[in-house]
Amino acid sequence: MKYGLIGYPLGHSFSRGYFNEKFKAEGIDAEYLNFEIPTIDDFIEVVESNPDLKGLNVTIPYKEQVINYLDELAPDARQIGAVNVIQIIRQPKGKVKLVGHNSDVIGFTQSIEPLLKPHHHKALVLGTGGASKAVFHGLKSLGIEPTYVSRTPKGPSYLTYSQLTPEVMAEHTVIVNTTPLGMYPKTDTCPDIPYDLLTADHLLYDVVYNPDETLFMKRGQAQGATVKNGLEMLLLQAFAAWEIWNR
Repeated sequence: MKYGLIGYPLGHSFSRGYFNEKFKAEGIDAEYLNFEIPTIDDFIEVVESNPDLKGLNVTIPYKEQVINYLDELAPDARQIGAVNVIQIIRQPKGKVKLVGHNSDVIGFTQSIEPLLKPHHHKALVLGTGGASKAVFHGLKSLGIEPTYVSRTPKGPSYLTYSQLTPEVMAEHTVIVNTTPLGMYPKTDTCPDIPYDLLTADHLLYDVVYNPDETLFMKRGQAQGATVKNGLEMLLLQAFAAWEIWNR
């Protein structure tokens, strides 16, 4: 059996090491490969040239682009509008059915929920890519009102970084970074929010997991905020992906 990851670039990837260690430890006859494809147009070739491929993970920048190549979307993926797990179902006469799922939302909600306090009513979601959609959906499912923050104006339901006033920062006490800012090797970068307005009431969650403590987290912690990285989210979504592939 073969599993893998599509994205570009994949130097930061955790999944290959995680799954291959899992297979070895549990005596599973399988391997996990990285398929670093420079364009989503190469996706179908990956599936066709690997007839023993049972499932794929999807990472930056293809979580939304891959949807056009799939035969079916699970309800969670359809609602979110992003896919990070693909179930490959081999059918008679060589036909292949590709089903998209979203395990990011499972990993995120299970990871952040224990940290939530009664005063956490509203959240800022930094970034508007595929991961942000899962986070946005997950926050809503937890009863928290999320708002996207984008570098450029995108409409009435979005804020730009220049609109993060003291009033906005005081009201939105959960802040989730879904951008790659701060990810290795560019560890000296972070989202451009007014860190001086953070307090001990704030919770900063970074979906980045390498390094363990991003600059976003460090600057939040310096203001007394609670911080957490995305490693647990990554592990939980990997557990969920494995369950999806082996239904």
